[in-house]
Amino acid sequence: MRPIVEIPDGIELVLASGSSRRRELLAQLGFEFEVRPADIDETPRRGETPIDYVRRLSFEKAATVAGPDEVVIAADTTIDVDGTIFEKPLDDDDARRMLRALSGRTHQCHTGVTVIEVGCGSELAESIVVTTTVTFAGLDDDTIDWYVASGESNGKAGAYAIQGAASAFVIKLDGSITNVIGLPVTETLAMLGGALG
Repeated sequence: MRPIVEIPDGIELVLASGSSRRRELLAQLGFEFEVRPADIDETPRRGETPIDYVRRLSFEKAATVAGPDEVVIAADTTIDVDGTIFEKPLDDDDARRMLRALSGRTHQCHTGVTVIEVGCGSELAESIVVTTTVTFAGLDDDTIDWYVASGESNGKAGAYAIQGAASAFVIKLDGSITNVIGLPVTETLAMLGGALG
């Protein structure tokens, strides 16, 4: 299948992420790409807002792995609860804490995306942040324990995967669902088109 955006001959597309969800989203669009996860410090900086945090991490990931004749896509997703960053849970207890905080309320999911194109001795970089608003139903302790026991919380910002069983928790979503999965597809394609156009 041809990719939805043509990658010129001699240019390699690189995904600077080990996320299986991001790989699946790009592959569904027909892209062939190299997966090259970036090893960076993802600790939030003092006073850093959730939006600034994901924008910075996506740029640092892309810049870390970018090489000549490459277009690099990098992304970072976080859950924002009243300005507090909810990254990946440290363990099951941390996952339960996050899910209790999300229960019965509205939160934001921010994904920072950076596209860097390196070629002909120059570098073009663009970063954006896409936000989706998500409202959860009320979750009792038994439901939270069941979900954490499923293992789906592991490695997920905010301790949930909207494309999995956690879809049952969502009573309202305003914005891009692929953003919550980990890569806002429409916006990423527009950035790719701009970088390669």
